[in-house]
Amino acid sequence: MTRAVIFILWALLGAVSTASAQSFTALARLEASESRITTQGGAFQIDLSLSQGVPYRVYTLTEPARLVLDFREVDFSGVDAKSLILNENPKTLRFGAVRPGWSRLVLDLPRPQVVSQAGLRVDESSGAAVLSVALKLTDPEEFKRRSGAPSDPVWDKLRPSVSPTVSSSDDKALTIVLDPGHGGIDPGAVSAGITEADLMFVLAQEVRDALLRSGDVNVVLTRQGDEFVSLERRVKIARAAEADLFVSFHADALASGKANGATVYTLSEEASDAASAALAERHNRADLLAGVDLSGQDDEIAAILMDLARLENKPRSEALARGIILGINTEVGHTYKRPIQSAGFSVLKAPDIPSVLIEVGFLSSKDDLTKLTDPIWRMKMVVGIHNGIQAWLLNDAADAQFRRK
Repeated sequence: MTRAVIFILWALLGAVSTASAQSFTALARLEASESRITTQGGAFQIDLSLSQGVPYRVYTLTEPARLVLDFREVDFSGVDAKSLILNENPKTLRFGAVRPGWSRLVLDLPRPQVVSQAGLRVDESSGAAVLSVALKLTDPEEFKRRSGAPSDPVWDKLRPSVSPTVSSSDDKALTIVLDPGHGGIDPGAVSAGITEADLMFVLAQEVRDALLRSGDVNVVLTRQGDEFVSLERRVKIARAAEADLFVSFHADALASGKANGATVYTLSEEASDAASAALAERHNRADLLAGVDLSGQDDEIAAILMDLARLENKPRSEALARGIILGINTEVGHTYKRPIQSAGFSVLKAPDIPSVLIEVGFLSSKDDLTKLTDPIWRMKMVVGIHNGIQAWLLNDAADAQFRRK
């Protein structure tokens, strides 16, 4: 094998008796107190204690170097990375849901190293298991040769479809795709135990319900719960839905400085300012941090950004941004000091769909966090976004008459 990949199927767990003391459930639990990630001579050793055996696979990725462990779903709730990874920066470790029924652990590798041994030991009496992965240091050439996500028929069969679930059955109605940012292994910004992923999923559902009450649109969400959806797949979902517009929801946190209020972003090759460029870079790293193999992808966004200025879609996206900001200002009465900006957000890269990204606030702001967790205030934001979208739909339909002439 040219890649260090191990995939354990349920057949290999046959030694576990059906009459074991622990009955199997769909969800294994990580026993954090009995699990450790350590280093010896610079190479990692991973020992994870699980409440039951699960299928898994392990491999390494390059640029940057990282190890990926995929499991049939494991419950990581309440687990702190600091308790698992000893004598290392806990920020190098991430874990969580990656797709329905599957979880992922991603470990950054400061030095090239490959899997030397991996195995799952299952206790026949209890069904509990220990998953151990040993790595060994290697040179950059061997690391690159042995890295890459495997093409595995079992895993590929589990790949989620990009076919959308439409919240209305009106074939003649316009289709709006709402994209709650982050999810699963990628929680986004976190403040006071509240994650950006959870908040934006709630907000997206509330905007969906408001739009559906208008009775003249179909609405699609890019995710249906706390699951990871890659940036590329979010765009594919919009294309599969034949979306008439795409709206992504985020609520970032700033490491330094103060900011509050909503901002609406459109796609551009040049960012409005340094802060917008940095924000786009953080958003575009979501796939990388979640262990997505990007090595085989073309640099599609670069070509799209260069062509964007020649498309009629750019002014339509900018008009959508203005409509949403007007709606938010009318209902909420406050936005960020520069409420309309632009940057190279990958999730906005579909050139044929008017697309915007709304930073509805900043979780690093106490004021914004309080508002975003207040259902009454959030409903004002929902009404503002709804009204902005509806106004754009009417104006865009009128403008379409002129575009066709």
